[in-house]
Amino acid sequence: MSHNTFGHLFRVTTWGESHGPAIGCVVDGCPAGIALNAADIQVFLDKRRPGQSRYTTQRREPDAVRILSGVFETDAGVAVTTGAPIALQIENVDQRSKDYGDIKDKFRPGHADITYWEKYGIRDYRGGGRSSARETACRVAAGAVARKILAGVTIRASLIQLGPLKIDRSKWDWAAVDANPFFCADTASVQPWADYLDGVRKAGSSCGAVIEVVADGVPAALGAPLYGKLDQDLAAAMMSINAVKGVEIGDGFASAVLSGEDNADEIRIGPDGRPLFLSNHAGGILGGISTGQPVVCRFAVKPTSSILAARRTIDRHGQETEIQTKGRHDPCVGIRAVPVGEAMMAIVLADHLLRHRGQQG
Repeated sequence: MSHNTFGHLFRVTTWGESHGPAIGCVVDGCPAGIALNAADIQVFLDKRRPGQSRYTTQRREPDAVRILSGVFETDAGVAVTTGAPIALQIENVDQRSKDYGDIKDKFRPGHADITYWEKYGIRDYRGGGRSSARETACRVAAGAVARKILAGVTIRASLIQLGPLKIDRSKWDWAAVDANPFFCADTASVQPWADYLDGVRKAGSSCGAVIEVVADGVPAALGAPLYGKLDQDLAAAMMSINAVKGVEIGDGFASAVLSGEDNADEIRIGPDGRPLFLSNHAGGILGGISTGQPVVCRFAVKPTSSILAARRTIDRHGQETEIQTKGRHDPCVGIRAVPVGEAMMAIVLADHLLRHRGQQG
């Protein structure tokens, strides 16, 4: 299986399966001399960790990270990066593979089961193997390393839509995000979302979501005008997250209904003598290059494919049948995709920052 690596100068290779003994990643290209310890990574893994509310899978994984290589303790007692590959490992401790015994020969509709079988002639039916969202813990760990490179950059994300229910953007409050189980920036939306998802969960169904990721403090001039566009790599990064079916930058698809006058982000000279944009319809990127404004990206996550309702399918012997997925699953995978989106933003920005430095000499 190829294509397990993402990035250019800051490169992340993930490994492991959902029901294997461990998962992990190797981060290559991190500059030397950056303070890094397990606690710097764990804080972000704890945000993504399953089993923290009734709205996520009840699989109990501590997601405790171990740094296996790439750091060294200085005479001052501070662990810093050495410039060598940083290997990170997270043990799987709460696999329940027996939950998947009844479906080992059947293909779950909406899942990657049938495409894996078509491509490789073999698949790990225990939670999906490499196609499982369990792999995203590795991305969050790598994203924590990327954030250490991005001095002055703040990356935050919020769930902005759960199923058909959208937030009231006039009530946006970043402080609210970590104070509710939905990572929602609109406190008033939390209870309606809870009621809605309770109904979805009790029905054995699932729903989709939309996540918005914002990076403040991104310097101007990251990216390239043709095949190294910053928004191009962001779109690829977000689309690589499990269950993502759509990505937009800035106003995205809403740009189609704007006039040229409304869409144009007018520019003046700010108090510091730097360009001052009067709006940010472009999402902080023009011509593939960052403008110095906040970089804004959104992605849509489809409903969880593993549901209790019986669905028509076929098995690997070519027989038509039905399938009902048991086990522990997120009624909305979009909730735990919030820290994953932050991580992928960090990885892309760190990669482009290092690429920019390399070009400037």
